[in-house]
Amino acid sequence: MSEPEAQLVRRAKKDPQAFGLLYERYVDRIYSYILFRTSNEQDAEDLTARTFHQALASIRNYNERGFPFSAWLYRIAHNLVANWHRDHHRRPQVSLDEVWPLLSKGRPSPDGVAEKNSEEDSLRAVIQGLPPDRQLLLVLKFGEGKSNSEIGKVLGRSEGAVKSLFHRTLDELRAEMKKRGYE
Repeated sequence: MSEPEAQLVRRAKKDPQAFGLLYERYVDRIYSYILFRTSNEQDAEDLTARTFHQALASIRNYNERGFPFSAWLYRIAHNLVANWHRDHHRRPQVSLDEVWPLLSKGRPSPDGVAEKNSEEDSLRAVIQGLPPDRQLLLVLKFGEGKSNSEIGKVLGRSEGAVKSLFHRTLDELRAEMKKRGYE
């Protein structure tokens, strides 16, 4: 059985090697969250590394306050992604991964690819316009397959509150996508 999180965090405050166990426990989840928010594997890898570097540098200042360690990691990742988005809006870039399907044989038509990308971009924009707790809720629910109870522990809410928030979030996403012309 693995070591309880609180005990592992206490050890990591004194022993940086113990932080490696926290890293192994959470790196895939944090990477998935960041990849979902950036849609770019290289940037997600870089931001994941920065998240854990910042966490290691600040772990002595971490206080539980009733929330799991993972919530603190998600908060660090969220802030780094927000900064990343600010920087990229100033200097937009087109990824070769986005252009390649248009250049490859046997791929969908450029119109089909453009339509699909447009819908995905709109959905991503709508999700990124949500408050951070709702964005995290969607990542935990769809990206990690967490139960409402597990999500409640990360968000510091009851299972019922998570279920209600999830329902309101989906209704809001549907309404906003409909406003943008998507059914």
